[in-house]
Amino acid sequence: MPPVKKYLFTPGPAAVPPEVLLEMAQPIIHHRTPQFSAVLDQARERLKPLFGTEQEVILFAASGTGAMEAAVANLLSPGEHAIFVNGGKFGERWGKLLKTFGMVPHEIKVEWGRAVRPGEVEDALRANPEARAVFVQASETSTCTVHPVAEIAQVTRGRDVLLVVDGITSVGVFEQKMDEWGVDALVTGSQKALMLPPGLGMIALSPRAWEAVKKSKTPRFYFDLSRELKAQRDEHTTAFTPAVSLISGLNKSLEMLHAEGLERVYARHRIMAEATRDAAGALGLKLISPDSPAPGVTGIIAPEGIDTGKVVKYMRDTLGVSVQGGQDQMKGRLVRIGHMGNLSPFDMLVAVSALEIALRHQGMDVKMGAGVAAVQARIAKGA
Repeated sequence: MPPVKKYLFTPGPAAVPPEVLLEMAQPIIHHRTPQFSAVLDQARERLKPLFGTEQEVILFAASGTGAMEAAVANLLSPGEHAIFVNGGKFGERWGKLLKTFGMVPHEIKVEWGRAVRPGEVEDALRANPEARAVFVQASETSTCTVHPVAEIAQVTRGRDVLLVVDGITSVGVFEQKMDEWGVDALVTGSQKALMLPPGLGMIALSPRAWEAVKKSKTPRFYFDLSRELKAQRDEHTTAFTPAVSLISGLNKSLEMLHAEGLERVYARHRIMAEATRDAAGALGLKLISPDSPAPGVTGIIAPEGIDTGKVVKYMRDTLGVSVQGGQDQMKGRLVRIGHMGNLSPFDMLVAVSALEIALRHQGMDVKMGAGVAAVQARIAKGA
């Protein structure tokens, strides 16, 4: 018999609040009206503090990868060189995008679970002085690892090199200081900490990045940032048909996040992450990224002989608790538990309890309740 109630702890999509679902269920409004313009303008303004910028935030009807593509296609020209950090599946994606558009990518290969060192970026720039940009993840979702964006920005800021950051599992999870750090492009998607279904890509550019847009010779149509800037900033609309209901939902979710207060939002995510890591330790399990763990998703390595694919399936199909396994070389070895968006620290009691049960079902000698007790202890400690 399938579980009656279902819980979502995947690294994305994340759970959507009922208030947002209700907002998106309202009768749709036409996108070329003052009513929609007011919603679009308010949502874009409310996004700025989450990006840590005073610059314009541009919305697309697209996944986060669409926003990544927009960054590549608008900032560089075919034949130009760029450096990208490959520490997981999504770092790898930067390289694929650069190749697709005819750029010359130079890879900084980082073993899964380790953060790139700023010195490695500096070395890569020294070895490739023609590089025009550095591409990196703030949080590499596949390896549950945080890269030191602020420190990398110190390396790129003094050079004529753009810093482009994938913030898909960082915006809304922990503080981003795009303007202060000197990040030139920051992208994110709707389905993580912004508490929405998939379907919106977002990007903000620094003034010097906008200058690069003017010089780029890469062909583009839908993801033309200059056209979207004119439409969204000057005309209070979008160049093409927008995802009206998603943008209405975004405006509602941002209203909720600001009502909670961003400091409290970030503290809530930190507590959930620390509670999940503490639970893993209490169960004798190791993290894939012990030194630079991501605040939005925790990667737990299963003991020898335990197939995490079966763990994930049992949790989802029998217990009603959805988490995610590993990718590529970590397939069958990793459980990724997301703690983003519409979740509280108490929700992690459900995730960890289900993990304990599933691991025991797969033959691991689990001390039942040890992980749950660790979550309780972290919650009791407070912020």
